[in-house]
Amino acid sequence: KMAPLWQPLILLVLGFASVFAYDASWESLDKRPLPEWYDDAKIGIFVHWGTYSVPSFGIPGAHGYPGKQGMGEWFWKRLEEGEPHNVAFMKDNYPTFTYQDFAAEFTAEFFDPNYWAKVFQDSGTKYVVLTSKHHEGYTMWPSKY
Repeated sequence: KMAPLWQPLILLVLGFASVFAYDASWESLDKRPLPEWYDDAKIGIFVHWGTYSVPSFGIPGAHGYPGKQGMGEWFWKRLEEGEPHNVAFMKDNYPTFTYQDFAAEFTAEFFDPNYWAKVFQDSGTKYVVLTSKHHEGYTMWPSKY
């Protein structure tokens, strides 16, 4: 037996109402409940992967040099700031490249999603989030930018 046509409409309206139940402030957003599955999860993984993976640059100790992060995902920002380690790395390894040139080299040719999924599952991970646009602006979806 089919439900009356108005029932799906009410569910749709209620769904939209819940989307707009919060305003654009931290105070408002902090009132939203966490999903039960998220609260119960012991391990979650956030994958940061982008053009900065091509040069694979990072300073040993990661966040270890004063006031700055040494992780590869901050490579372009540190390069733009003239950070000596980053500038020297580019000069020594990619003398004719700009940071933007790494995008064409980011092919993910060895990416094996089934392997990644197995590793995540075997580790007890309950959720995985791919950072689909990192702060350097490279998108993990087709974009003219």
